[in-house]
Order: sequence, then structure tokens, then C-alpha cells
Amino acid sequence: MKRIITGIACILSFNLYAQQTIVNSSSKEAPVVQTVSGKVRGVSEGNVESFKGIPYAAPPVGEFRWRPPQPMTPWQGERDATKFGANCAAGGWGAAPGTIQAGSSEDCLFLNVWRPAGAAKNAKLPVMVWIHGGAFVGGSGSGAGVEGQFAKKGVILITINYRLGRLGHFAFPALSKEHPDEPKGSYAFMDQIAALKWVQQNIAAFGGNPKNVTIFGFSAGGVSVHSLLTIPAAKGLFQKAISHSGGGRDGVLTGRPINKENASSYYPVSAETIGINFARKHKIEGTDASALAKLRALKVEEIVDGGQENDGQGGPRIYSGPILDGKLVTETAESAYKAGRQARVPLLIGNNSAEIGGPFVNASSTKEELFSLFGELKEEAKSAYDPDGNKEFAEVLTRFNTDKAWAEPARFAASSFAAVGDPSYIFLFSYVPAAMKERMKYGPGHGTDISFAFDNLGIGGFGPPPPPPTSEDKEVARIMNAYWVNFAKTGNPNGKDLPKWPVYNPKTNEILDIQPDGKLVGKFDPRKARLDVIEKAVNKGDKLQPNGI
Repeated sequence: MKRIITGIACILSFNLYAQQTIVNSSSKEAPVVQTVSGKVRGVSEGNVESFKGIPYAAPPVGEFRWRPPQPMTPWQGERDATKFGANCAAGGWGAAPGTIQAGSSEDCLFLNVWRPAGAAKNAKLPVMVWIHGGAFVGGSGSGAGVEGQFAKKGVILITINYRLGRLGHFAFPALSKEHPDEPKGSYAFMDQIAALKWVQQNIAAFGGNPKNVTIFGFSAGGVSVHSLLTIPAAKGLFQKAISHSGGGRDGVLTGRPINKENASSYYPVSAETIGINFARKHKIEGTDASALAKLRALKVEEIVDGGQENDGQGGPRIYSGPILDGKLVTETAESAYKAGRQARVPLLIGNNSAEIGGPFVNASSTKEELFSLFGELKEEAKSAYDPDGNKEFAEVLTRFNTDKAWAEPARFAASSFAAVGDPSYIFLFSYVPAAMKERMKYGPGHGTDISFAFDNLGIGGFGPPPPPPTSEDKEVARIMNAYWVNFAKTGNPNGKDLPKWPVYNPKTNEILDIQPDGKLVGKFDPRKARLDVIEKAVNKGDKLQPNGI
């Protein structure tokens, strides 16, 4: 688990951004918008205007730690919205022991808006809301490269922060009893819903259409998209959804009931037990209000330390992630999809051809061990993954982990939408940027597709600046971004001069393949045999159990 979370972390970008201030003077050239909480003053850069660091809820600190997001106190004058707000508190990945990431804070419920310059109030432009990835313990809405490009195409882009690690997902007996009218557990999802409500209340003032909102996210953000599609409280807050590498079955979704009596077979230790173990690590005994008060008195650096706890039974450390609380999150996405209870909206979904996944087997295992996981379907798995018996184990393992964690669940989700008559579109991203071909032997890894969808190649994030993109890279990005823009505008990614992207139908099994050669082709899914055998094994209850990220 730790290995996987670290792998996701490597593709994240973390930047230093200042907190916002309130000013009483305004610039005639700077765009100013009146929100329900007060005026925000942004900045104009060419044909794009941006408003950064806008609070969508009160700071979730002190008594509001582990509470649903609270209303923002209105301000007087104009709020400076020219700089990003703080990222949500996160540990690890370079932070020294006992510290949090530079530029992060518990006071972090900010969002950012990019719009076409001069967009008139009530212009009814389509809106896209980006939910960042990071395994629910890292990342932010101010990552490098999210700015501008969608706004240049007539789409308002919003990026959001949401609470991370134990601040975002946490349960404790006294919390369960406190404020019985409030939802518990997954405060990160509550933040996302609060941000979407802010959009409904405010986006018309920026020129957006609150009735044409698309949510889209990657990794943990893609998982969040599935959750928002199936959480009752999110109903009506968006009209379209895009999930990049977000699965679609139970695996990374809400697998931890709060109460031990209702714990699932995949997570036999309840979320409350994990919370109790965390308290004991800080020498806080008991489970009453007094113990909760001591937990709330802990420094944020003591709360955010990687987001994992021992299960208290000598087992492995347990990842701090989404919780099935029964009030906010009433069921897993998989059970909702099977029953057709998801939001009735168009879905665009897909993943890369060589993602991370698992960990079912590791690099020291063998093909024989891998195929044995399929039980009586072992020979069918061999035929699907290694028909001639001569593939490198590393390639077989990469394909299997990718298919199990991301591709087959995505197909399941798309099929569930098709079953109720809602359009779904599947993509397979197999293109490797020219500068990455030596590193990505079997195909693009987790997150490679994101800069192409945003059409922001060459913008650096974590680490040194990437090499300049080639003309072929740029053309793939141009076409992908055009699909995403069309989908946001109409619910259909197709448009003039674009390769035809077939709507998904389980009978014809056609997808959009962004091929290794840079061509985008609508065709029969080449992974069908592999995904079919995984689906059979999952439905039979063999060893291919849902996994976490």
C-alpha cells in the first residue's frame, strides 16, 4: 500500500503559494466579481482571467476539525484573488519529520477559477470542476499546468482543494455520537460537495452556467467522481462526469464502514478502530468527548504523518481513505452502479495502458503465481495475457495490474451507464510522449494522460522542467483537449474534424484508442479477452479482490 501511494505521489506537483488578504482598493484593469461572500479581484492575462484562492467554506480548524465544511463569513471590500491559497495539509514526500509540506495548511478550503477574458455575467458558459489526485493524502488544486487552456476554448475551469489524509477521512466513537444530524467520516467528499454548491451559487456571476457543470478528476480525483456520482447529497450539482484512472468498482471506494459490526470483508477493521489506534499512538486513551477534545488539540503536524495506522491486530498498516458511513456515503459505487442508482449523466472514462495497480503479486513473483490467482480460469488468463508463453513477466504484470485496478472497473462503470440508457465513452491512452519512450517500456504510466487532456505539455511540476513537446505530442494534446471541451459543452466528445469516438455499447465494445503511434482511433477494444477473464474471476469471488491505492 505504501509503495503504491508513494508511486502516485511521484507524479504530483507541490508549489508554494501565499495566503490571501483582503484589500479595500481596486484596480480598474483587474476583473472584479461579486460572490455571495463578497467581491474578489483577479488578474487578466491575455485572453484569460483568473481568480485564485477563493474560500468556499470556513477554515476547518479548531472545533471544526472533523466537521462538515461550515459557511464562509462574508468579507468587506475586495478580496485579493491573484495568488493561490494554501494547499491542504499533507505530510511525507520531502517534508521533514514532524512537519507538513511547505505551502500547506489545515486552513485550505480554497478554489480557483479561470474564465475567458471579458466573460459577461450570466453568459452561461460551460463549467469544468477539476478534482486532483494524490491517493487522498496529497495533491492540490494549484498544481502546475491546470491554468488557462480550457478557458481559451470557452469553458470556465475550476480547481478545488479538499482535506487530505486523516483530516479528510477519519472516524472515532465520540465523533460518531457528536452532532448526530451531521454526516461523518469522509470530510474530503463533504468538501467536494461544498465546492460544487459554491459553484451553483456563484458561477453565474463569473459567466458560467450552473446547469452545465462537468466534474472530472484523476486517480483519487477519479475515485471521487465515482463517489459523487453515487452520493445522494451530490445529486443535481453537476451534469456530466469524467474519470481518469479512477476505477469504478469497490476497490478504492468507501470500503471502511464506521462501525466494526458493519465492517466489510475487504476491510475487517472498522474506521473507528483505526481512529482509536491513532489516538493511542498519541497516548490518548478512551473514546469519549474528552478523548476527542485531545485529538482536536493535536498539532496538524501530528495528524498528518502519512495517513496510515496499524490495524491493532498485528496486521498491515491500513490506508486512511474513504469511509462508508451510511449517511453521506450510503453504499459503494459498485453497488449503486449494479442497481442503476447513479446520477443520470453522460460519463467519459478511461486509463493509461501501463498504470500502477495491485499489489497482487510483485516483481519477485512468477507468471505461474499470477495466473494461479484466477483459479479455474487459469488457462483462460494465460491465453488472454500470454498466448504464446513468451512475454516478459514484467509486461504481463503491468497489464494485469492496470486491467484489474483501472481498466476492467472502468468498463464495468461504462456498462452500468449504458444499461440505464445514459451515454458513456471509454478511452485507452497508449501514447508515450517522445521524451518518455525509454522510461515507459510497456506504455504510459499513471497520470501521463492528464497534461494531454489539459493541453498543457511542457509545464513543469515536481522536479526539473520536462523537455519541450514534439509536434506529434502537441497534436495528440490538441485533439484530446478538443474532445474534453466538446464533452463539457454538449455531453458528446465528438466534433468537426475529430476522429469518431464511438459511444460505448457492451455488444459492440468500441472505445477510443489513443495509440502508441499518436493516431486516435475508434475501434474494438483490444483488451477485451483480458478484461473478460478478470470480470469472470471477480464475479466468481476468486482471489482477485478489490484493491486500494
